[in-house]
Amino acid sequence: MSIYQKIAEIGTKYLGKDILFKYGFNLSPMYRRSTGRIIEVSKDILKVKIKLRISYKNRNYVNSIFGGSMFSAVDPIPMVQLINLIGDDYVVWDKSAQVFFKRPAKEHLYAEFIYTPEELEEIKARVAQEKEIEIEKITLLTNKETSKTFCEVRKVIYVADKSFYKEKRKKVKQV
Repeated sequence: MSIYQKIAEIGTKYLGKDILFKYGFNLSPMYRRSTGRIIEVSKDILKVKIKLRISYKNRNYVNSIFGGSMFSAVDPIPMVQLINLIGDDYVVWDKSAQVFFKRPAKEHLYAEFIYTPEELEEIKARVAQEKEIEIEKITLLTNKETSKTFCEVRKVIYVADKSFYKEKRKKVKQV
């Protein structure tokens, strides 16, 4: 169990899962370094919003937001959000990512991460049938006023039945 999982286990006893998600991310060193900040989390954690301010900490050589800051601000959220939504019977891992820079960002950027109840049920049903699956989540970093896209991140997330995954790992270790 990671330090973040231990904090989440204890923290949810005293705070709502949504509050812990927001402030846990915003205070964690790994996320703070991205320069992104979670600004809103729905009570059910189905929707998360972030803001990536342009500042001296993330400006690149040509005075726009460094691409690494754009990616790292969105990278951990879909996986951690899904882990919190589907529960402990599943193994969830980031598998791959593609980043597409559309235009230089010289203003604050925003992104939303959304799972629907129907999507979660589909994921659980597919895992029950197939034992392990991959899903793709697409995140757009946009400005606030016109929703103009500056960066698109496509993430492939691996989801498996926990007992299936453990057996699969045992077989790999034996070979």
